[in-house]
Amino acid sequence: MARPIRILLQTTIPTTEDDWSIGRFSMLQSYLASLSDEAGNPLCEVVGRDRVADIEGDDPILSSLDQSDFDELWLFALDVGEGLSEKDVAGINKFRKRGGGILSTRDHQDMGCSMCGLIDIGDTHYFYTKNPDPDATRLTRDDPYTTYINYPNYHSGANGDYQKVTIKKPVHELFFNPNSPSGVIEFFPAHPHEGGIGVPANHQYARVIAQSQSLITGREFNLVVTINHYKDTEGNILGRAVTNSSFHHLVDYNWDIETGCPSFVDEPPGDGMKREPRALDDIHAYVKNVALWLAN
Repeated sequence: MARPIRILLQTTIPTTEDDWSIGRFSMLQSYLASLSDEAGNPLCEVVGRDRVADIEGDDPILSSLDQSDFDELWLFALDVGEGLSEKDVAGINKFRKRGGGILSTRDHQDMGCSMCGLIDIGDTHYFYTKNPDPDATRLTRDDPYTTYINYPNYHSGANGDYQKVTIKKPVHELFFNPNSPSGVIEFFPAHPHEGGIGVPANHQYARVIAQSQSLITGREFNLVVTINHYKDTEGNILGRAVTNSSFHHLVDYNWDIETGCPSFVDEPPGDGMKREPRALDDIHAYVKNVALWLAN
């Protein structure tokens, strides 16, 4: 029997009840843990945790991640700059250099900008004050409703609703869904203000594989970027990486609004995910595809 894929679901914030702590990703964790192969053996072994700082301000797991037995890191960067120490960043980079796979995601404006030091990954995320989108025409607000949030903040819909996915050709294996009538993923959970992502200049192993469209401006924006294996100048074969424009694609509230949200979320929710069961099946297919792709 093959060993299950060891996945670490990790936030960059301490455990806080009234925030997007790891407990609000319970549906994702349960779904990954429920996956099995054709013989009924578990595909994944999943650990979920929030960031914990030691006396020096480093997370003991992240700062030594390359020495762990994890195969994948799913990083939910929910901070605004202080979520990863220099040692945390170094540990994550060493993890990827030894072949570890990483999914990284954040949200609007500067949320998650502590990831800027991560090899390749930091360059795929565009922020308000760090690594801004090289397209100057995008340095403007897209979501006009939540006025205390600045760009990038693409409005794909209400929390609890779904958005239509535009898949870039050729179709990447992350977006196949055999249960879909079209054979591909068509829906993602929506969010009022998603972050900005893109491909680093001249990076031949990175590509945009899916986009969406703002319900406010009609502007297309990138949903998912992938980075394939490649050998660096030191001879390391770097693990694969996936970048999502918003952690809301994967959090409980956006899969089922009845699970609740932190008190600071003041946008009215929708019920599209409940009305369209294919939307939840599509994000489940994506999650499984990511877990398998990052492990190879």
